[in-house]
Amino acid sequence: MKHNHLRDDIASYYGKASLYWLLRLENLFSTPGLLTATLFFAASLTPSLIPRTYVMQGVLSGVSLAAGYAIGVFGHWLWAYLELPEPRERIEAIIKLVATVICATIALVFLGRASEWQNSSRVLMEMEPVDSAHPFKVGAIAIAVFIVLHVLGRLFRLTVHISSEWLKQHIPRRISNLVGVVAAVALFWSLVDGVLIKYGMRMADASYQKFDSLVESNVSPPLNPIRTGSAASLLDWDQLGRTGRQFVSWGPRRARLSAFFNGERTLDPIRVYVGLNSAETVEERVELALQELKRVNAFDRSVLVIATPTGKGMVDEGAINSLEYLHRGDVATVAVQYSYLASWLSLLVEPDYGAETAQVLFNKIYDHWTQLPKDERPKLYLYGLSLGALNSQLSADIYDVVGDPIQGALWAGPPFASERWQNITKKRMPWSPAWLPVFREGSTIRFMNQWDTLETPNARWGPIRFVYLQYASDPVTFFDPEAFYRAPPWMTHPRGPDVSRELRWYPIVTQLQLTVDIAAADEAPLGYGHRYAPEDYIDAWVAVTAPEGWSEEEIERLKSIYKDWR
Repeated sequence: MKHNHLRDDIASYYGKASLYWLLRLENLFSTPGLLTATLFFAASLTPSLIPRTYVMQGVLSGVSLAAGYAIGVFGHWLWAYLELPEPRERIEAIIKLVATVICATIALVFLGRASEWQNSSRVLMEMEPVDSAHPFKVGAIAIAVFIVLHVLGRLFRLTVHISSEWLKQHIPRRISNLVGVVAAVALFWSLVDGVLIKYGMRMADASYQKFDSLVESNVSPPLNPIRTGSAASLLDWDQLGRTGRQFVSWGPRRARLSAFFNGERTLDPIRVYVGLNSAETVEERVELALQELKRVNAFDRSVLVIATPTGKGMVDEGAINSLEYLHRGDVATVAVQYSYLASWLSLLVEPDYGAETAQVLFNKIYDHWTQLPKDERPKLYLYGLSLGALNSQLSADIYDVVGDPIQGALWAGPPFASERWQNITKKRMPWSPAWLPVFREGSTIRFMNQWDTLETPNARWGPIRFVYLQYASDPVTFFDPEAFYRAPPWMTHPRGPDVSRELRWYPIVTQLQLTVDIAAADEAPLGYGHRYAPEDYIDAWVAVTAPEGWSEEEIERLKSIYKDWR
């Protein structure tokens, strides 16, 4: 009998111990949070627009874990707040244990398929497939990111609790809870906005400014007097900035152009660039640009391009080089720097400054251009890439120039924030996809990518030609702020040729994926993502400027030069 009692006591002890540890497991995490977090983690491993490295994947998966966990915890809290029935403690502990096993299985299965999903994008972009997506590294990074965000979430909840408990002494409980949440949000936002963002922006500003002032060993002041920064120039070489010095130093010269055209007569292209440090104000920098154009007789050329740089001040070399070849060097290009920050930082910190510079520059040059005899002045075009495309579109209002219009524009990789691009895309022909719209009859505005060369059936170009060059895999263009609750229009079939067929829309997670894609957009191979290839610029410039004397064979020969340089 004693042995029976002893056996019962031992069984009771181990039973209570097991329940104790299950209950401890209950306190470690929320079951709804774990389930939702696992689903978000699994979805984050699926492909989006740009192939990801394991570091980027780990960060994305960690943020997705945290977002899913927060949603699950909030849903559980709301359930309890509404006083809906919940399982008993013993049952809940068992459910949690089973849920943990299921979630671990799901995570392992999806991690095992991650390389297959990434390769579905890599193959389309002519990249080497990967043998492994480094699941252990991805998992470790994801857990580390999750822990950091989870601790911050705990601090937020603690702040809410302290605030609401203090307020309960003065106001009703439910109101104190609401005010506590508002107070915590205000406190955390003030810390993020007032300390982290401002300090981070200050560091970025100082870093980019220092980088912009570096004088590279592979560039030197040009000897040709028609180049900005030469001894004859109105602008000082050292004040052009890093991107400005590169722009005026690089590019084809008359000898190289003449060799391509088998000894035919060519001209040295004109490139005018005004750096951010060349003058104090926008108006002074623009005036310098106009005077420099006059000094080098830029208005005597056949083609004049007002190029709006990116946030860093860069003018895409492939775009201008190809245009200079197409017109045998008879081209003048002018650009004025408005920032030295990366485009996405410039868009956050100084979104209107680039538009202001672009508008002042266009107005100044357009006013001078309209005073010239129409049969002697150059054809006037606009160009911009990325943030430059956004600001270039804002520089000229068609209603202001309709009496004496410019000849057209080429805008590459227009950012999703471009209202004009958005409106045109929304008003596309119903049968055309969002990633390659057909607007009206195609006589004024057309879209192209790396495969479609603007051949619109039964359409003729009018006197003004606007072309948008955009890749379906470019997240800078196709990021959608509403993707967290609905699938973007470009995801419907048929999809762009460089977009994975394995891509699926998931609430919230797709938004996070596209955000990471923007950061990786410039890491894609040339001709995909946000990296626009010179051979695609060639097709675009042919459509916009209609250069004379070119056969299809010669166009292909020009393209082959750039393909050989890759």
